[in-house]
Amino acid sequence: MWNFIQTQILGMQWLNQGIGTGLQLLGIDIAQPLGGSLHFFLYDVINITLLLCVLIFLVSYIQSYFPPERSRRIMSRFHGLGANITGALLGTVTPFCSCSSIPIFMGFTSAGLPLGVTFSFLISSPMVDLGSLIILMSIFGAKIAVAYVVVGLIIAVIGGTLIERAGMERYVEDFVRNAPLPQDAAEKMTRDERVRYAKEQVTRTFRKVFPYILLGVGIGALIHNWIPAAWISAAFGDGNPLGVVMVTLLGVPMYGDIFGTIPIAEALLAKGANLGTVLSFMMAVTTLSIPSLIMLSQVVKRRLLQVFVSFCTLGIIFVGYVFNIFQSLFL
Repeated sequence: MWNFIQTQILGMQWLNQGIGTGLQLLGIDIAQPLGGSLHFFLYDVINITLLLCVLIFLVSYIQSYFPPERSRRIMSRFHGLGANITGALLGTVTPFCSCSSIPIFMGFTSAGLPLGVTFSFLISSPMVDLGSLIILMSIFGAKIAVAYVVVGLIIAVIGGTLIERAGMERYVEDFVRNAPLPQDAAEKMTRDERVRYAKEQVTRTFRKVFPYILLGVGIGALIHNWIPAAWISAAFGDGNPLGVVMVTLLGVPMYGDIFGTIPIAEALLAKGANLGTVLSFMMAVTTLSIPSLIMLSQVVKRRLLQVFVSFCTLGIIFVGYVFNIFQSLFL
């Protein structure tokens, strides 16, 4: 039963086979690079788009019950490590990219939540969410998907804890700490209003994310069908001990979300890249990007920004090497 759910419902192998059959009926040889690229592109775009829209709707409907003020009240009941864990978990049902997480981070900070909690949220929100769990599961399987999410949450909790214990509250800009709290009307929404809100989130997020899905799937199709496996294996496999460092530093300047990086990761893994190297690339792109760091630099001072970037970079590299060592347990 689980195999059917993973392959036919989440993985949509029926769609993969249908697209392949359709292309062959049109006289396109999917065993050749051009036909294989088209097959990969159409299947991944449709598969990710369908799952994404359904998941955004469900997550947004749930999220409508947890507006910032209510989330603040919930998190204020927890202290210490428990508060950081709560902040990281809250990040799994909030925005899908690092830039859209920052306004909520500002709201939580101005509401007086501990800095460690807000940074645990800021790290986990773009890196880990329910949508990414399902799509990762559909492509890589349950073990890799769950491991990715668990590791992402651990990085978020440790990062928030270290930042809080370092006493870096003074490095948050004054206008953020002193910002007035907005009044939340979302807690009084009717069911129809929540459905309408979820539909609006689907439209808004899809418009923002879809170009990156197209770009990510296009790059994945190129890697999957045109770049020799020996090249990928030499650059990002066992033959290159610095592969994790390379992809992490490569991923930092890029801007994207996890839905755009998954097709690239899928192609890299299929061509012989190590699992940890691929996961480090995904984490670097989704957590650390130039646009999000520019936004964050406007609300925190340079010292705190440097600590945040340094911790995330080192944490992502560490995770990559650990997964490379134990990848036989997952593949």
